[in-house]
Amino acid sequence: MREPDWNLFRAFHATATAGSLSSAARKLGLTQPTLSRQVQALEDRLGVALFERPGRRLVLTQTGHDVLEHIRTMGDAAQAAALTAGGEMRELRGRVSISASDAVAAYLLPGMIERLRAEAPGLTLEIVATDELSDLHRLEADVALRHVGPDRPGLTGRHIRDTEAWFYASDSWVARNGQPQTLAELADASLLGFGDVARYAGHLRSIGIPMDAEDFRLAAGSSVVVWEMVRQGLGVAPMMREIAERTPGVVRILPDTEPIKVPVWLVTHEALQASPRIRLVLQVLAEELDR
Repeated sequence: MREPDWNLFRAFHATATAGSLSSAARKLGLTQPTLSRQVQALEDRLGVALFERPGRRLVLTQTGHDVLEHIRTMGDAAQAAALTAGGEMRELRGRVSISASDAVAAYLLPGMIERLRAEAPGLTLEIVATDELSDLHRLEADVALRHVGPDRPGLTGRHIRDTEAWFYASDSWVARNGQPQTLAELADASLLGFGDVARYAGHLRSIGIPMDAEDFRLAAGSSVVVWEMVRQGLGVAPMMREIAERTPGVVRILPDTEPIKVPVWLVTHEALQASPRIRLVLQVLAEELDR
């Protein structure tokens, strides 16, 4: 097999990250047929299919995902060398996707993003708001702000700190229902269900709240939706202290009980650690979260 030149790798990288030949061709200043020939030439020289081609769409194969991770590392290394020579972090370019829960993405990330945009205005930042763990191996995100550490080989993470969550209700809910006096009383206190309610109920039972999945009369799959329902007086739910303190009109239920410990982790793929833009994002997020 002849070793492919960098131009073919660059054509593949641009196509994979842009999502289409037309967008990638505009980015590289090439015609679409030329770019298509370069991608095909790379596949021929490697002897593998990098894309599936259902209709007019391009979808990365698993091999394509694997190759893309290596290509991104090569591109990031080249960019790092240029930035080191120029000493200009503000010249960083490229896309970084950041995964976080709905609530963290909505209520905590915007302030951090403001700082990132000020320090590296050339970056394109994409927020992946999900209450599920993003698959960093399949490039669902570059950086994940989550409550668990690396869960698979090939990932690396940094435990920033532990915070806490408490149960909260709105002023209007407390005015109607009063303050519960024990954790067990919360079972009769319009607790809102969240996500996989069977798993959530199991967690509640582990801290002394006798709940089963069928006991929830109102539930949602989004932490933002659950928190909005709390704010509007529809029930009680736990929330990170940092978010609750930014929300007027809600009060802590059972303030004398032990809080729910919430670890704060930043996780990325080992292959991305050399990227200057990933390093900057991790550094800024870590400093802001540590505050």
